[in-house]
Amino acid sequence: MSSTIIEAVAFIMVESVLMQKYNKVIILNKKEGETPLGALECFRTRHKSYNGLPMTYAGRLDPMASGVLLVLVGEEIKNKEKYLKLDKEYEFSVLFGFATDTYDILGKCVKQGLAQDLILNLLEKNIKNNLKYFKGKLIQKYPMYSSKTVKGKPLFVYARSGENVEIPEREVSVKNLKFLKLRKINAKKLLENIEKRIAKVGGDFRQKEILKIWKDNLKNKKENYFIADLKIKCSSGTYVRVVANDLGERMQIPAIAFSIKRTKVGRFSL
Repeated sequence: MSSTIIEAVAFIMVESVLMQKYNKVIILNKKEGETPLGALECFRTRHKSYNGLPMTYAGRLDPMASGVLLVLVGEEIKNKEKYLKLDKEYEFSVLFGFATDTYDILGKCVKQGLAQDLILNLLEKNIKNNLKYFKGKLIQKYPMYSSKTVKGKPLFVYARSGENVEIPEREVSVKNLKFLKLRKINAKKLLENIEKRIAKVGGDFRQKEILKIWKDNLKNKKENYFIADLKIKCSSGTYVRVVANDLGERMQIPAIAFSIKRTKVGRFSL
């Protein structure tokens, strides 16, 4: 066989291998602190064979959220809208005692307060009684710290500048919302946890300013706080941190999403 034929066969084989990567969905486990783009770039760095291939992620995850991130490769990018519409499942925790402008730990505290004489089982009962209001079809406002575009600018730009804007809303659907457990954490351990996790975040998310606020609120304090672990199945576009914030408002106790892990997108899971 001539060298020209061998080279041609080799070229066809390489092209065939490359084409097998088209029409493909990759399931990444986005780490807490990463952006979706950072997770995708990290994957490319570890898997050089994907260099040069068109890739995009289908559905964002907040910096403090972790879990399933779908990445579409090649021709599958054309089907992105289909993946964006898939239902999602999350395991998340709600911290009671604080409300922030981002509805999670990566935000400025705007309100705090928790009756220290709360009895664990009474709080658990209160949570369970209020979860029914977050099932079915809901009208949910977008959080100000989100990438939702209004008049050509993401909402977080308005939030940072302090400019007033009408916050859009949308209908979402919560298929299931389940209480798992309630636990207690003291102020010292809570601060250590928050400091460690915010340190993972890259980019400009006001980390220094936010950490100072958390330290001012928790350092040398003796209070105990409560964290509820929950599980949710919801439609695309549902903000879990909004559910956490709204649950607190309904219970008249400040609350934020303490942690969020996406466990499933449609039929895709880790």
